[in-house]
Amino acid sequence: MAGLADLSAEDLDLLSDMPSAIAHFGSRHAILRHGDEPTQCCLLLQGYLSWQDAESGDGQITSIYVPGDIPDLHTLYRARADSDLVALGPAVVAFVPHRFFRDLSGRSPAMSRALLLMMLVDHAIQRNWTVNLGSRDALTRVAHLLCEITTRLQNVGLARELRLSSPFTQSDLAAACSISPVHANRTVQELRRCNLLQWQGKFMTIMDWPGLVRLAGFDPTYLGVRATGDARPSQPSLVASGAALA
Repeated sequence: MAGLADLSAEDLDLLSDMPSAIAHFGSRHAILRHGDEPTQCCLLLQGYLSWQDAESGDGQITSIYVPGDIPDLHTLYRARADSDLVALGPAVVAFVPHRFFRDLSGRSPAMSRALLLMMLVDHAIQRNWTVNLGSRDALTRVAHLLCEITTRLQNVGLARELRLSSPFTQSDLAAACSISPVHANRTVQELRRCNLLQWQGKFMTIMDWPGLVRLAGFDPTYLGVRATGDARPSQPSLVASGAALA
């Protein structure tokens, strides 16, 4: 949040009064299901969450969220889930009542703008995913997704040295990039062969960030943050405040 808008110390102090209930979820656990009408939002503290198409037989992943994100912030205005919000691996979530965010918006115009910007960035990411699936080949799709996730993690002080906890299995990668698991495996092998990526167990390491960016044609403007070529994290966001609640 702080990475998207200029917030004063007084604005940030308002977050210290955030009421929350901390919950731990296992891999594949559904936090929200299609048709649910939540009265609270999910602030992701650890792990990864994804929206998945409830009607899709292959569990099509339509978005991925990293620590500091609030994937269901839109339910403040339309309190009905139109797909499933699922944990990709173990995750820790802070459930924050809708009324807190509404009160926060009323007390601080800067906070209201920051929340709006978070939703606008989410929409921008969705538009870019549409482009990714519609006009890029499999290798470029995967490279672009890796660039995006890495940049978002760096923005919250994670993915140091370009090493990150994998946000997905190769089957998840296939579901996010709309390719078959076999094609996903071949694509990962090609990235390895080009010395762009190492993927060992639950961790990934970007071996050649400039090379991956060139392959993907990645421009981070839509994220509202700056990509870094040296793996140094940029300004932390709401996750710093959320993590203190855990």
